Amino acid sequence: MAVDKARLDNSSWWRGAVIYQVYPRSYQDTNGDGIGDIKGITRRLPHIASLGVDAIWLSPFFTSPMADMGYDVSDYCNVDPMFGVLADFDEMMAEAHRLGLKIIIDQVISHTSDKHPWFVESRTSRTNPKADWFVWADPKADGTAPNNWLSIFGGPGWEWDGVRKQYYMHNFLISQPDLNFHNPDVQDAVLDTVRFWLDRGVDGFRLDTVNYYFHDKHLRDNPPMIYDTDGAGMETDTNPYSMQNHLYDKSQPENIGFLKRLRSLIDSYDNRTTVGEVGDGPRSLTTLAIYTSGNDKLHMCYTFDLLGPAFSASYIRKIVTTFQDTVTNGWVCWAFSNHDVVRHVTRFAETAAERERVAKLSITLLASLRGSICLYQGEELGLTEAELAFEDLTDPYGIRFWPAFKGRDGCRTPVPWEVHKPHAGFTEAGRAWLPVPPEHSAAAVDAQELDQDSVLHHYRQALAFRKVHPPLFDGDLIFVDTHNHDLLAFIREKDGERLLFVFNLTREAQDFSLPQRMKSCMPIPVPGFDVALQDGVVKLSALDVFCARV
Repeated sequence: MAVDKARLDNSSWWRGAVIYQVYPRSYQDTNGDGIGDIKGITRRLPHIASLGVDAIWLSPFFTSPMADMGYDVSDYCNVDPMFGVLADFDEMMAEAHRLGLKIIIDQVISHTSDKHPWFVESRTSRTNPKADWFVWADPKADGTAPNNWLSIFGGPGWEWDGVRKQYYMHNFLISQPDLNFHNPDVQDAVLDTVRFWLDRGVDGFRLDTVNYYFHDKHLRDNPPMIYDTDGAGMETDTNPYSMQNHLYDKSQPENIGFLKRLRSLIDSYDNRTTVGEVGDGPRSLTTLAIYTSGNDKLHMCYTFDLLGPAFSASYIRKIVTTFQDTVTNGWVCWAFSNHDVVRHVTRFAETAAERERVAKLSITLLASLRGSICLYQGEELGLTEAELAFEDLTDPYGIRFWPAFKGRDGCRTPVPWEVHKPHAGFTEAGRAWLPVPPEHSAAAVDAQELDQDSVLHHYRQALAFRKVHPPLFDGDLIFVDTHNHDLLAFIREKDGERLLFVFNLTREAQDFSLPQRMKSCMPIPVPGFDVALQDGVVKLSALDVFCARV
């Protein structure tokens, strides 16, 4: 697929861009240890380029003890030997750029590993030069933690250190202490690590847990979360973290100043971008609006609003409408899947028979929304969530809450490349770090390449369709009343081109009567879908989509 180099060389290339997430340890193993590596990513870059995406987001590959699969960094400026060396990264990035692909790396700066030299020094005493680089606090008089803050991974958000005789804060694992961003020296050090990769030529940063950088200086207790009487909004009853209203352990106002410092650094380099991960419960879209407003903080953010089980016209319209009403001059990056959630084909499909249809409809919908897009490796193959045995788990989150919650390993299994090879061509080792399920092997890239009706070919067609219609990059989105909440209809408009989309996300055939002003519309074939238009009535089958120029 041809690369639009003129658009990618523009400083606003990220607006409407399609970003493909690579989870390095599961992409391609080249050294036979059963774990993916950077050379494996380089080997598979032609596949990524063939999809028609604009950029690659690499999950962490930095030096790490791997307690949380690389999201516990011990050296921000080096490659973990598991994945290779810096020269491998440089070679991969050069080849990606040759193919017209931007490189975005995961910057995990809200916390470090407890093996990071900064924390190793900080915990030695209360008076060392880095004593205040992490969030330390005295115990209450009875020896308990300073407040009621919780860890997302279970238990209190505080851990006692016998040397300092204080608690340190950790939003995630005990081995992931939180940096103290109230200290200007910490901000300077973190920005230096960003500068290291900018100088190396990366095109942008995905900022992990971007609203977790600052905590309340007064360490006030979080109040309980008040949900609807029917429990609506409760994320999970397996983890008490969602029982708190997280007013004080994240999303603090001081974060705005740091994001402005970060943006100033980013803007001192040409054509770079940032995308922040915002996890803030019911306030996520409001936080996104604040963080992307004014063209002086983040370029764009994504939330978890479309990463849950809901796949209905009413829900998607509600989320997009709320976003458009809340985020007046910011930018969003939509996603249905990533490395932290159950794969969306499993979440959305009600039967095995409709999985392929759901996979195709999902990318068609994403490609039609206003915003940028994040795709997660394997979704272009229609992969489902893998069912793993407890003994196969590596995710500390899943191990902690098993069996009520099985963790994130099910969406992190290796990409299947070759249907007839052991481990589907991912590795030549006797054992892959996570097993490749038989149903994934059957969906391997080489098998789908031979099938013109496959999910893989549909992804290419859907992204090509997006590229030839400028309104789909950054045009306006205006909802159309369907008089039926089971249908999702909207117009995308820019520079005189107006496209109508009607999505039927239900399992029943639906009719949509075109408004009088649209009766003379010109239907546009949507790859993979064939909808009839009869006397001004759109006849949609189950899980179907119609498009027309109006």
